[in-house]
Amino acid sequence: MYHPWIPNSSRISEMLRETGYSSIEELYSDIPAGARFKGDWDSLPIGAGRPLSEAEVALVMEDKLSRVRVYRDPPPFMGGGAWPRLVPAVIEEVVRRGEFLTAYTPYQAEINQGLMQALFEYQSLMAELLEMEVVNSSMYDWSTALAEAMLMALRVSRGSKRVLLPETMNPLHRRVVETYLSPHGAQILEYPVDMETGQPVMEAVEDLSRSGLAALYAEQPSFTGVVVEDLEALGEIAHRHGGLFVVGVEPISASVLKPPGRVGADVAVGEGQPLGIGLNYGGPYLGIFAVRWDLRLVRQMPGRIIGLTRDSEGRRAYAMILQTREQHIRRERATSNITTNEALMAIAAAAYMALLGGEGLRRVAEVSWYNSHYAAKRLSEVPGVRSPLFASEFISDFTVRLPVGARRVREMLRDRGVLFGIPLEDSFKWSTRGDVLLAVTEAHSKRHIDYMVEQVSEVIGEVGGV
Repeated sequence: MYHPWIPNSSRISEMLRETGYSSIEELYSDIPAGARFKGDWDSLPIGAGRPLSEAEVALVMEDKLSRVRVYRDPPPFMGGGAWPRLVPAVIEEVVRRGEFLTAYTPYQAEINQGLMQALFEYQSLMAELLEMEVVNSSMYDWSTALAEAMLMALRVSRGSKRVLLPETMNPLHRRVVETYLSPHGAQILEYPVDMETGQPVMEAVEDLSRSGLAALYAEQPSFTGVVVEDLEALGEIAHRHGGLFVVGVEPISASVLKPPGRVGADVAVGEGQPLGIGLNYGGPYLGIFAVRWDLRLVRQMPGRIIGLTRDSEGRRAYAMILQTREQHIRRERATSNITTNEALMAIAAAAYMALLGGEGLRRVAEVSWYNSHYAAKRLSEVPGVRSPLFASEFISDFTVRLPVGARRVREMLRDRGVLFGIPLEDSFKWSTRGDVLLAVTEAHSKRHIDYMVEQVSEVIGEVGGV
């Protein structure tokens, strides 16, 4: 059982005896059989079969990197959780600073005052943007923030384990919620939206809520790009039937739409990636988590909060408060097992919000609105294209229905330098093979949009003629 790349593999039998396990198979019994490697260790398809020199490794990496396609001109027309946004150069300089870049969780307050102040500023700026009183610092991404909000709802609800989600929510976020809630016996229900407007069907929401709720969730804008017109009514339904009202936000849009705190949200979650954080090949990103001022909710928040206090000499000082993780003193009474944070990303977001200010954030949202509406209008001029699919307002993301398969179109556009949207064919019961979610932001120019529309029109013509 010895393998040269796995430390201590020559002592596996001894370790098994010491731990009380009879075999490796028993140790990994929780891993599904279909996911396990069944061959001989010496035949593992990894590495080069021998140690490589530094020069050889460099050649291998250069070869792999040369095959990576980078879409800068035009930027990707993809959103739905990670958006192409302009990142000011100063943001990258801030997060490169050694005291931020190398710092982890600030366990020792006395030597981490700078880092803790930066995180405190992030909490303060995010609280102002969302109009929520308490913000933590912080979560992994939108999906885990939402899942933790659902767990919180189960803990503080009046015994109900029913969770109500929109049928148009991000399907990946839904999968994370299902994973988190599966051990807790929660009942996850979907409320429908009108297929013409994309707006929630309020009568159906009311009917589904009558048996009681732990939480009702709404996205603003929705995953499909629709700006929900009456969030307050959804919040009233949630509260009338005993549930928390949880609102998921894209923070740039929150600068021009009614923020969660103004529509009655108990909990606000979202993705901080648009706030000065690049696409980064898929991460790390920043999960936003905020609650209104209610000690019942504040004490059940996951993660930690940075608080402002005074030291023994009366000077301003910062400290970690309400540390609800299992790594701290709460142990088995912890509200969450999140074992790290996204401190560096939170600092990037704080620097971005401080640099742009409220007016700058609104300007970014407005430019995104103009660009996305121009793109939607141009696409509507392509024969057979329905753009946008839903007759409602949108900011950056919007859904389009093509007359041909979206996957085929997207594949052909890649070869023309256009990374075109997210096909929705397998995401929703109502979606067709031609449905695709697009995102157009301040990072796109008129030239980018015109080129994309021109290429889409040509590809549809080619596919339609096959």
